[in-house]
Amino acid sequence: MSSMWGNKLRCSIFGESHSQAIGVVIDGLPAGFAIDFESLRQFQARRAPGKNRMSTARQEADFANVLCGFHNGVTTGTPLCAVIENTNTRSSDYSQFQTLARPGHADFTGFLRYHGFNDIRGGGHFSGRLTAPLVFAGGICKQILESRGITVGVHIASIAGVSDMPFDPVSLTPDTLLEPAKKRLAVLDDAAGALMETEIEKARLDTDSVGGVVECAILGMPAGVGSPMFDGIENRIASLVFGIPAVKGLEFGLGFAASGLRGSENNDPFVVEDGKIKTSSNHHGGILGGISSGMPIIFRVAFKPTASISKQQQTVDFVHGTPSDLVITGRHDPCIVPRGAVCVEAAAALAVLDLLMEERGEIPAPHTEEAETISRG
Repeated sequence: MSSMWGNKLRCSIFGESHSQAIGVVIDGLPAGFAIDFESLRQFQARRAPGKNRMSTARQEADFANVLCGFHNGVTTGTPLCAVIENTNTRSSDYSQFQTLARPGHADFTGFLRYHGFNDIRGGGHFSGRLTAPLVFAGGICKQILESRGITVGVHIASIAGVSDMPFDPVSLTPDTLLEPAKKRLAVLDDAAGALMETEIEKARLDTDSVGGVVECAILGMPAGVGSPMFDGIENRIASLVFGIPAVKGLEFGLGFAASGLRGSENNDPFVVEDGKIKTSSNHHGGILGGISSGMPIIFRVAFKPTASISKQQQTVDFVHGTPSDLVITGRHDPCIVPRGAVCVEAAAALAVLDLLMEERGEIPAPHTEEAETISRG
């Protein structure tokens, strides 16, 4: 089904933007892992709305209530279910969209797919609100990966034509990778971040929106993980990243820029350093033939401008087939990129952990003293 994902590590995301709650069931987590919930809440807070003028005014704590799959401080190995309540909805803002198609939204296509029975409040199951449980699941996976020496991080590569400096595809360190997440805007260059904020504010005051690009990197990924053809690392990451609403493009390594180079320019020479095989450059983004090369995995994700804008737009009444104009009211992000960045990070962590568990067997969790005590009785 469309809202279920994974092979060894399976996730099912449920709920709608204005339903009583949203949530996720994660099946396949290794037993005995001690989740750091404070760190997880901080990770989720990077996606949560209502923090400043760059995001929607909707206030949601995004606190996840774990119903099962966690006991005595560790995962049990059985399905973990977490629920996030929707506490600040204004469904009346969406009553006109029962028949009027918002440009850039799934109102019309959702009506066709579900024969008019879909929940349109806040975008329903199509809403970016559904990335909250994705971030919860990805945050747990990120912690498991970090305990095995694999680090996942992101920064905002660009917003409205303002570019941050890129990650170093060869010499990127975990400290540099994780630094942007500590900032108001997840950038490497603070001056670029200030210019991005200016562009977002300009769009907000003009009742409009802007888009941008997020760059993600994965460090410590062992070489030899992945498969060719239809089940490569790119395929698995893409299948999750494209589940994030507003994502319209994805490239690995040099991506589209490689199409303008000659083979002699794009190829990465192999070298041996300290007895380890690597490449002197990393145009391939850490993946060759769908399989990890041991170099940093680098990819970029393009987000479209937020579709909900307050300018008058032309549309149609898709029930009666008549033209109409509409003005969208409600609370919306002038730019989805600052909150979307952590969603990319979560998707990458989830995809990588599933791959590792599938190809190398269940990854045993480090034993805590408490877990050891319980196992000994």
